[in-house]
Amino acid sequence: MTSVKEFRVAEGATSARLGRGAFVFTDDYSVFDWGKMPDEIPQKGRSLCAMGAANFEALEAEGISTHYRGVVPDDGDEPIPLAEAEEPPREMAIELTQVPDLPHEGRAYDYDAFHADAGSNYLVPLEIVFRNTVPVGSSLRSRGEPSEYGLDMESWPDESVDLPEAVIEFSTKYEESDRYLTREEADEIAGEADIDALETVARDVNDLVTGKAARAGLVHEDGKIECCYFNGEILVADVVGTFDENRFSYDGQQLSKEVIRQYHKREQQAWVEAVSEAKVRAQKQDVADWRELCEHDPESLPETVLETASEMYRSGANAYLGRDLFDAPPLSEAVEAVRDLR
Repeated sequence: MTSVKEFRVAEGATSARLGRGAFVFTDDYSVFDWGKMPDEIPQKGRSLCAMGAANFEALEAEGISTHYRGVVPDDGDEPIPLAEAEEPPREMAIELTQVPDLPHEGRAYDYDAFHADAGSNYLVPLEIVFRNTVPVGSSLRSRGEPSEYGLDMESWPDESVDLPEAVIEFSTKYEESDRYLTREEADEIAGEADIDALETVARDVNDLVTGKAARAGLVHEDGKIECCYFNGEILVADVVGTFDENRFSYDGQQLSKEVIRQYHKREQQAWVEAVSEAKVRAQKQDVADWRELCEHDPESLPETVLETASEMYRSGANAYLGRDLFDAPPLSEAVEAVRDLR
């Protein structure tokens, strides 16, 4: 079980072969690395499943290998293509790889032990991030000057900036508090998986999602992928190109999990500040799990906010898929409801 989806294993992976299993998408959500939040967003899980399936199928059609095997209908056992699904699916069949334990003492993580157990069949312990824009508040602004990213300006402006070329970054996957890595650090953590090949795959995924988004009237701002490594081949894993993994906008309005993040920043400031303080304290005290130092818990959201978020996910998925798979208002109406949350 992750914070937003259940994980089923039908046949476990070994050092010599991939396994078989499934993701079952829930309506749970997570922000600020907290894990499962108090509420559910109706139909969120099915929208993520449908968007992820559509992207995996498009990647496979372009010759990019993935761990995807199809979606599983509620009343079925065998995976089918998304086009054959009459109702929004919530289960995605996938191939499985190995995920060894990552030993640590405080915040010191032993990646040598991870790879000793992993062999040549493992989930690469990295998140590969691609950025097409640099919005106000982006951490990229604090980690580099505009000229480092091909921008002809001396300082970051008080508005979002489009990048001339997507920026690819690497961050940790299994550490309690994720951190951005230098290319050399990422190369070491990736093990046998080639860092250049991982970047190439990330750029290919970004191009595909950006194109699909544009055809739906959406702007694809940034996102991430995870990858399996199996006997020299890289497979795109987890879920790709959804409103949780990526940030999209429509007519200048964010359409992603960022909407809920920003709502918490406005309405639950005490909790958001406590999260930031706990992360800082954990780093200073060399504590892996910062949550045990957090002095506040998040509160439930109003029903109106949950319904607005649900419409965002459902309407956005319909637009992205080019198909009325969900019972949802037009995307323009859902966007106006999101704007009213401000």
